[in-house]
Amino acid sequence: MAENFFGLTDTGKVRSNNEDTFIAQRLRSQLILASVIDGVGGYNGGEVAAAIAREQMLDYLSDKQSDPIPAMIESFKLANNAISAKKQEVKELDSMACVATMALVDIQNNLFYYAHVGDTRLYLLRDTTLVKISKDHSFVGFLEDSGRLTEKEAMDHPKRNEINKALGFTTQIDADESFVETGQSPFLPGDMLLLCSDGLTDMVNKGDITDIITQKVSLQEKATRLIQAANKNGGHDNVTVVLVQNDKASANQVQTAPTVDIKKNAEPAVEIKKEHQAVKAVINPEKQKAMPDKKSNLLSVILTILCLAFLGAAVYYYLQWQKEINKPIAEQTAAVTPKKTPRNQQEIQLQNAINMAKGDTLTLVDTLFKQPIIISDTLDINKLRLFIKVKGNLTLQCDTAYKGPAFSVFKGAKAIGLENIKLQGFTVGISTNNTDLHLKNVQFVNCNTPVLRSFTLPAGKPVTEGFPVTVLYADSVSKSPKPANGTR
Repeated sequence: MAENFFGLTDTGKVRSNNEDTFIAQRLRSQLILASVIDGVGGYNGGEVAAAIAREQMLDYLSDKQSDPIPAMIESFKLANNAISAKKQEVKELDSMACVATMALVDIQNNLFYYAHVGDTRLYLLRDTTLVKISKDHSFVGFLEDSGRLTEKEAMDHPKRNEINKALGFTTQIDADESFVETGQSPFLPGDMLLLCSDGLTDMVNKGDITDIITQKVSLQEKATRLIQAANKNGGHDNVTVVLVQNDKASANQVQTAPTVDIKKNAEPAVEIKKEHQAVKAVINPEKQKAMPDKKSNLLSVILTILCLAFLGAAVYYYLQWQKEINKPIAEQTAAVTPKKTPRNQQEIQLQNAINMAKGDTLTLVDTLFKQPIIISDTLDINKLRLFIKVKGNLTLQCDTAYKGPAFSVFKGAKAIGLENIKLQGFTVGISTNNTDLHLKNVQFVNCNTPVLRSFTLPAGKPVTEGFPVTVLYADSVSKSPKPANGTR
């Protein structure tokens, strides 16, 4: 049986040595470890740095059973520190470093996790659409990712190989949690990951790469054809590619509503019987007394009136009592419990991605969802810190029967961010508390209250506090000016 991953590297047509290396193997945890490492530095320093990084990453991750993203970050730190230590030992290697992109692929659970530093790249192929997941840590890469340069302009830019992040150049990796770019994404049956060095993407455009990896050939043949294409276009640099495919058979999933068992009351229903009894007045003529006189007759009339009044009052209160008894039963019979709209598969996939997010960043790709995603219940963000970034744009539309918020942030959250998301038709877009909320390119369309922010205050104690005013700017992250007198 052929493996569902394959890696290949080539020196190219110009360079005399290969400073690239890669990892493509299955770990004991049954996760697939895929990585492309590109070394930089003179006197073969790049080759040494790449080899050190590969050894550190592989040694650390081979036996790890912990959370994937923290483990990958730690392996990057170990590689960074080992390269720095080697530079101290060998003066000729003091300019060496490397860049790396890594993925841990969990095919059993249809997920992949990634970590990235530099300008090597990670792509996700779904059907015939190729999406760039990682961001280039370079000035030219920033211009391309922000749309200021086209792919062709970036490929031809004279500074395309100047990077601003690398392993072995800095100690920031230990202090800056955002130094290593991380994320996770669904990896569905039929999906493919491509990890590659810039020797491929500087020579072959995205369209040609897509054409090659969608061909009906083996992973080995696809990798070979990618390298051949780079060399055909000049082969100015070392070229390395790693391919991983989710080769599980696609299942035709039928969307069904969840089954809810409604338990019947253990006690039998109360049955109220109305019994009508005939009251017979038996008059014994033999025992009848003589007719009373007028005085007695008047007294009898008064007593009769009082008896009738008492009887009328008794009947009235009896009827009212019967009405009160029957009222709950009638209401119970007539009441119709509204059914909650079951969550659709898109909602479940999105909520699961949020719940299972590792690290501070969750990267979502818009092509993985059928849009708009209809939201019928709150999307809960129960993380201390989480930045949800969308590659492309994601539209969430409120279900007509739903009246709650699109996102609800739990009270203990410290910092939450959303990027490239449109919320449409919600009563409340985002419900949050004392949370640092960052929005980037987030649109609120027909939302009554875009952001509902609550403050948790000490109960039963006097409060002296100034609440900052948040000023929102179009297409930018919100800014909170400092209030006067040093209050916050």
